[in-house]
Amino acid sequence: MRTENLLMFADSERDANMLYAVEMFVPTPFIYLRLDGRCHVVLNDLDVARGRRLAPHCRVVPLARCLRQLRRLDGRPTGIAHVIHLLARARRIKKLWVPASFPYGLARELRTLKLRVKVKPGAFFPQREFKAPAEVKKISAALLMAEVGMAEGIHALRQCRIGSGRKLLYHNVPLTSEKLRSIIDVAIIQAGGLACHTIVAGGRQACDPHEPGYGPLRANQPIVLDIFPRSQKTGYFGDITRTVVRGRASEALRKLFAAVRAAQDLAFGQLRPKARGSQVHRSVQEFFEHQGYKTSRHNGRMQGFFHGTGHGLGLEIHEAPRLSATSPDVLKPGHVVTVEPGLYYPGVGAVRLEDVALVTTNGPRNLTKFEKTLEL
Repeated sequence: MRTENLLMFADSERDANMLYAVEMFVPTPFIYLRLDGRCHVVLNDLDVARGRRLAPHCRVVPLARCLRQLRRLDGRPTGIAHVIHLLARARRIKKLWVPASFPYGLARELRTLKLRVKVKPGAFFPQREFKAPAEVKKISAALLMAEVGMAEGIHALRQCRIGSGRKLLYHNVPLTSEKLRSIIDVAIIQAGGLACHTIVAGGRQACDPHEPGYGPLRANQPIVLDIFPRSQKTGYFGDITRTVVRGRASEALRKLFAAVRAAQDLAFGQLRPKARGSQVHRSVQEFFEHQGYKTSRHNGRMQGFFHGTGHGLGLEIHEAPRLSATSPDVLKPGHVVTVEPGLYYPGVGAVRLEDVALVTTNGPRNLTKFEKTLEL
């Protein structure tokens, strides 16, 4: 089968496909070409030496050399499009496949140079969906950073005393979502990760799954802690969620917690090769229904279980495969997915629990080690 010739122009700090291809961080956009099966990267002088050291699987081409060659040829303009055209023309390549995120303006320039660019259908690197053992180790390391942050956050909650109005007092000062988030994020930085938009949502705020949380935290109310750091070294993500109560949880909330934990166990039991992501999700939905936890719209907002059961995890926080109602994905060995059922009822509270699983030929392996305890 003929190897497709690929082109990207992006930085590898933010573009997961570029980071996957070159395995090094470059903060400014650069050219990646896979020509006749071989990787080529065009880097500026600042990154050439580092590229040769960190990306030995790629042929590193200095951008300055390409620009000099263009000027010698016929005094042509020396933009990025002309550099790409120069390298493709040297191998008599007239067509390149690009990702859907490829810059439109650059694509137009290449077409004026008679170089065809077409968006590659489906995943740009389909193999990204399947995690090699080395990648599983990188995800596990990022997950450990998330657990370090979780441990620090829960330790701070345990250290709190309960003041008037059930406000939690940390070092005699009201503990807010913002303060607890900073405690968690600093611990993650010290462990080698970067945290962004860590969720610390208490009480009614926890009933909005993407609410980051703000203001004072209170005793006897659920606090959802959702932590998803990125490793500063590798770019891989970890992801963990726990729901805790400082003080005493209501009986209704304890039942909610038990149902979510049972639903998570149920989902884990189905993470086997050939299982459909939509069926795993449907089994969790049906379990909650049978337990009496209905999903509906009430007073203009959703309540119950109204998000997916899980998602792939790797160089992006959300990637294939998906465990959701509309997912077309079928699980295979090497998939790494989160399992995060949740229930949300403003009159009772919210509970979400999230672990990370590796799908193997022998079933799932839970990569998450952190305990699940409701009351602190």
